[in-house]
Amino acid sequence: MTKVNIIDAQQAAHALPYGALIDALAKGFSTGCVCPERHHHTIENREAPDSTLLLMPAWDNAEENNRYLGIKLVTVCPGNATHNLPGLTSTYILCNADTGEQLAFIDGNTITARRTVATSALGARFLSRENSRKLLLIGSGKVASLIPDAYRAIRPIEEVAVWDINSASSEQLVRVLNDNGYKAHVVNDLEREAGTADIISAATLASDPIIHGEWLSEGTHVDLIGGFTPLMREADDMVMQRGVIYIDTPEALKEAGDLTQPLRNGTINQTHIVGMLQNLCRKECEGRTSDKQITVFKAVGSALADLVAARLAYSQM
Repeated sequence: MTKVNIIDAQQAAHALPYGALIDALAKGFSTGCVCPERHHHTIENREAPDSTLLLMPAWDNAEENNRYLGIKLVTVCPGNATHNLPGLTSTYILCNADTGEQLAFIDGNTITARRTVATSALGARFLSRENSRKLLLIGSGKVASLIPDAYRAIRPIEEVAVWDINSASSEQLVRVLNDNGYKAHVVNDLEREAGTADIISAATLASDPIIHGEWLSEGTHVDLIGGFTPLMREADDMVMQRGVIYIDTPEALKEAGDLTQPLRNGTINQTHIVGMLQNLCRKECEGRTSDKQITVFKAVGSALADLVAARLAYSQM
């Protein structure tokens, strides 16, 4: 019987260096896998807000060798705040796809966070200018804090400007980034910083646009990570109108307010979406074609990226 590995958060992070993870994702998106629709289940509670159980399965195609099957289990419990507990808990179960044997239990929060920023960096490898050095980071939470290192794996990032609605949080992240060798500072004038950034990456829970298209200079790459429902926005309609748009998966067209809202109001149409990450990795469509293009990458996450990250983490144990 196969030994089941328990891979905690620290071990998972160590096993998923961004360079290797980005390369693995490029191969994974090119190859593809089976990704059934994710499951959402509501758990009714008597004295707290209802909780949610999310199940995200994926498995390697039948023709692949050494096939894996994985499922991410996520529980979202808003009432945990009153108990001083995290509202979201996640575990990834990796199995042998041919035999069904369980191979590993991996910290799901680490899988999600690192594959999220690595997916954005993979998109930027096709869409940002190769000499991009200045990053404007919008947000300073857990995912946002990982973005500079992921981008540094594919671009010579030197300067990081950080904006967050919570100034204390942005100041704390700036201190950490400076300690890690970046030239980091807190944003005082968001419009000015947006106009001088090579790359703008947003990882927030905003419902109203933070990035405005009139601020953008030619050649900017805009990376939108945070919005994952039709009511959430990080960029206004003009960003989407000015930009050449790429998405991670088809689900982005249904789930991301940054796309659904301008599509619905007619600001953009389907021809504005040039391709998906799979198309870029397979060289079925072009990425950036000039230094003057404004490019936009919108991701909502995928079970494929989870499976790729879990396979890589397991292979390092």
